[in-house]
Amino acid sequence: MTYAQTLDYLYAQLPMFQRIGPAAFKKDLTNTLALAALVDNPHHKFQSVHIAGTNGKGSAAHMLAAVCQAAGLKTGLYISPHYKDFRERIKVNGKYIPRQQVVDFVEKHKTGIEVIKPSFFELCVVMAFDHFAREQVDIAIVEVGLGGRLDSTNIITPLLSVITNISYDHQNMLGDTLPLIAGEKAGIIKKGVAVVVGETQAEVESVFRNKASETGSEIVFADSVYEVKANGSENNMLEKSSYYDVFKNGNLLFENLELETAGPYQHKNLVTTLQAWDLLRSRHFDSLNEKVLRSGLKHLKGLTRFIGRWEVLGINPDILCDSAHNEAGLRMSFEKVSKLSFDKLHIVTGFVNDKSVEKVLGLFPENARYYFAKANIPRGLDAAILKEQAVEYGLKGKAYSSVKNAFKAAKRAAEPDDLILVTGSIFVVAEVLR
Repeated sequence: MTYAQTLDYLYAQLPMFQRIGPAAFKKDLTNTLALAALVDNPHHKFQSVHIAGTNGKGSAAHMLAAVCQAAGLKTGLYISPHYKDFRERIKVNGKYIPRQQVVDFVEKHKTGIEVIKPSFFELCVVMAFDHFAREQVDIAIVEVGLGGRLDSTNIITPLLSVITNISYDHQNMLGDTLPLIAGEKAGIIKKGVAVVVGETQAEVESVFRNKASETGSEIVFADSVYEVKANGSENNMLEKSSYYDVFKNGNLLFENLELETAGPYQHKNLVTTLQAWDLLRSRHFDSLNEKVLRSGLKHLKGLTRFIGRWEVLGINPDILCDSAHNEAGLRMSFEKVSKLSFDKLHIVTGFVNDKSVEKVLGLFPENARYYFAKANIPRGLDAAILKEQAVEYGLKGKAYSSVKNAFKAAKRAAEPDDLILVTGSIFVVAEVLR
């Protein structure tokens, strides 16, 4: 098979959550373990850090991978979903898994795959772990796909577990209260393995403490140790990088730490990353010093191919895309958008059809012109339906047949001093990235 034929096979034969939704979600690890056994259990052959959470886990994973790469560690990075290229999911030192290796993996194990019938995600995870084992990585940073306890990535026993935060998302699969969602995320905490929790949240703190006590795991809440304060204007959020003074236990540790992204929520992810870096440096890799921390974060995008989060796509008019898609993420994004300087606001947006959009539409500003679109996936919410729902929240605009057409319309309508924001779903953002 060619690479294109291999991808067609994967998409056609295997359930894919990103495309069809909950029907593709397998509530146990049986398939993943069976598939891993088929390829000689690669997850036992490398060290790792496991990162879960509702928001920020992808950003924290990229930050930590960049720092490890800057230290000279051969670093694997597994993330999901992808924006433009399937191979974004599986990287070593920022390089995508070779196309031929994807083809070879599927061809070699096709018979077993058709017997086990794994989901698309289960197959991706084992393919990634096989790649990391073959490449003999020093460390792999592994982002959880959904939840934690029953996520396919949860067959690893990492050096460190990380949980960024808890908010409402995927309630139909993870539970409809924050403690229930936290319980699923806490499932990545392993016996005797330290865990970093990014944010101290009163409603779920005890969930994590109880799980850590049960597994005999040290637990550290990053925001009780680290604090970062932004340097420069809070309103200047369209810059390439952001700068922070870092405090540890109330004392200044680093001045003017540069982070090559300027998203409104990245200070939270930076705090989580700093605590994870601290524990990895002191217990496993003493090469992770201040110099490599600074270098890794300064060159985040070049090292890891970090894309899609608060990314500036153009100027005059300013064009900004952001992958925030749930209540907590969108609230922070719109708080920052309200502080930016522009004349008129144009918002290109769309959602998936298995999420309750009513909870987030109330966060969208009424003083914007809307371009509603359906992402080019089966899960995409029909633009006309979205438009009707949005009207109930005072959001006015037109429905378009595609994200591409909606984006073109926004660019035609916008004046040089306006702002175009593309948000609501990673799949909408994916269609406007170059």
